[in-house]
Amino acid sequence: MPDGSIDRTALELLSSCTCQNLRQATRVVTQHYEQVLEPTGVKITQLPVLAAAASMGPISMSRLAETLVMDRTTLTRNLQPLERAGLVRVEAGSDRRARLVSATRQGLETLYAALPLWKQAQSAMVEALGRFKWGVLMDNLRLTVDSTRKTSAD
Repeated sequence: MPDGSIDRTALELLSSCTCQNLRQATRVVTQHYEQVLEPTGVKITQLPVLAAAASMGPISMSRLAETLVMDRTTLTRNLQPLERAGLVRVEAGSDRRARLVSATRQGLETLYAALPLWKQAQSAMVEALGRFKWGVLMDNLRLTVDSTRKTSAD
């Protein structure tokens, strides 16, 4: 556009787009956790899946996806390397359509090894932000998830 409005809109997108800013923050925070968790071979995107399988399993894939706020395709993509590594088991439930996820003994051992490293990464994040700002961030993230779910459902 000759009036430069496309340039202003593009700059606005880069500076104030909620999705863009959340994705940027997610990339940086993910890199931090990945670096700390590297010795375990488990990625931060996989650790909550393993933790949920360990603490809630056997759990249906639908319930697990809902709990982790993931679609089933993303959950499947995160489960595959965990299953290949022998950290989780995915089996048919009593209803053939249902798939149940549970942590294996090796998965539990890996989780126990990862948790202190996760705590280290988590503490560094809290310290970097300050406890008050971290608490506000967590509240705002929960609010974002809840309100976006509600809007999507409407």
